[in-house]
Amino acid sequence: MTSRPKTVAIVGGGPVGLAAAAHAIEQGLVPTVFEAGPAVGHAVRQWSHVRMFSPWEYNIDKACGRLLQRSGWNGPDPKQYPTGGELVERYLVPLQERTALAARIKTSARVTAISRAGFDKMKTTGRENAPFEIRYQNGSEQTLTADAVIDVSGSWFSPNPAGADGLPALGEHDCRDRIVYGMPDIRGRHRGRFAGRTVGVVGSGHSAIGNLIELVRLRDEDPNTRAVWILRGDKPEKSFGGGANDKLAARGELGSTFEKCVKSGSFEILAGFRTKLIAQVDGRLRVASGTACCAKQVLVDELIVSTGFRPDLEPLRELRTTLDGALEAPPALAPLIDPNVHSCGTVRPHGARELAHPETGFFIAGMKSYGRAPTFLMLTGYEQVRSIISSLAGDHAAAERVELLLPETGVCNLSGSTDEAGGCCADGPKSEPSACTATAAAKTGSTCCA
Repeated sequence: MTSRPKTVAIVGGGPVGLAAAAHAIEQGLVPTVFEAGPAVGHAVRQWSHVRMFSPWEYNIDKACGRLLQRSGWNGPDPKQYPTGGELVERYLVPLQERTALAARIKTSARVTAISRAGFDKMKTTGRENAPFEIRYQNGSEQTLTADAVIDVSGSWFSPNPAGADGLPALGEHDCRDRIVYGMPDIRGRHRGRFAGRTVGVVGSGHSAIGNLIELVRLRDEDPNTRAVWILRGDKPEKSFGGGANDKLAARGELGSTFEKCVKSGSFEILAGFRTKLIAQVDGRLRVASGTACCAKQVLVDELIVSTGFRPDLEPLRELRTTLDGALEAPPALAPLIDPNVHSCGTVRPHGARELAHPETGFFIAGMKSYGRAPTFLMLTGYEQVRSIISSLAGDHAAAERVELLLPETGVCNLSGSTDEAGGCCADGPKSEPSACTATAAAKTGSTCCA
C-alpha cells in the first residue's frame, strides 16, 4: 500500500506562491494556495501601474512556464519589461485559469493563524508528527490541515510607518486620510489627490525616488504641483545607485534620472529630517522632527510614506520560528541580506536549509523571508521555493543544488540605507518629461514585489 501524497499549504497567491504550487505538482505533492484577495496576485495588483526593473526572462518561474506551455500559452518577449498589471494579466491569471493550478487555489481566503493540530506552542512530544492546522477567513472561519506550510504572503500590506524610530509618528494614525503608503498611481488613478498640491515623500529607496520622479512629471502637467523630499539621512546622493554600472539597466536609469532631478533642484530636500509628529493644521499636514525646542517642520497637503515594509508575524504566533532580532528574517539568511552590513542588491542563492525553522515542515519564503531588508529579486524567490519543494519531496540533493543564475547588478544599493520601500517604483513617462526626467525609456520599476 502506497502512502498518500504529502500536502502543502502555500500562504500567498503571488508569483512566488504560484511557483511553489507548480513545483509541488511536478514533485507529486498536493498544494493548496491561500490568496487573501479576490484573485491571484492581489498585492501585485496594488502596483499594477509600476514598470519593473527586470525583463520577462527574469520574472517567469521554470515550473510555471512548463505548466503554461502545456496549455498553449504564448509567452511574452523575454526582453520586454512588464508592468505589475501585465505580470498579472499575462502570467498570473493564465496560471490560475489555464493550468492544473486552477483546482488548487482558494481566493478570498485570508489566513489568520497557523498551528500544529492539537498542539499549542509549548507542547513538544509528538509535535513533529502532527499536521499543521491552517485557520482562514472565507466568508466564515474555516480550517484545513496540511503536512507542510510555506508562507509566501509577502509584506506589501505591512508598510513601515513614517516615524523615524520604527513606531508611527505621533498623530500619524489620526492623519491617515491624508497619508498613502508605498507607491500610489500619481499620474493615473490617484492623480486628483496630488495634482496642484504640495506633496511630501518620506523615504530614500527605489519607491521613494520613483514617487518623486512622478511628482516632477506631474508638475510638468500641472505647474502648481510641488514635491518635498523628507529624507532621514543627510546624503541624498546615496539614493543615486550605480547608474551605468548597474547590470539591471532600468534600475541604473532610475538612479541617473533621479540624480538629474536632485541636481536641477526639481523639488525641495529636507535632509536629516527624522519624522516625529504629524498633525492637521488648517486643512494641511504639519510634519515635524526633533524635539520641541529644536524641531524642523514642513507643511504639506498630502504625504507619501515609502519607508519599506515589515512582515506580519501575528498568524505565526503558535509556531516555533526563529528570526533574526533586527531583520525578522531567518537567522541563516539575515547576514546575507543585512543592509547594515551589505549594500549590494543581490544575495547568493539559498533555499530550504537557510529558510528552515525549528517547526519541522514550516518555511517562510519570498519577500517575507527578507523580513525588513530591501531589494528582493523575484528570481530569488523562485529558487527558494524550488529548493523547499525538493526538500519536502525528499530530494535533498536537488534542494541543495543551485539552479539559479542571477544578473550581476554591479551596484551598491543605497550604501547601507535601510530606508527602502522594497524596490517598487513608479511607471515610466507618460508625457513630455522635464529636464531632470528626460532619460529615454527610463523604467522606474521593481525587481521585487513577489
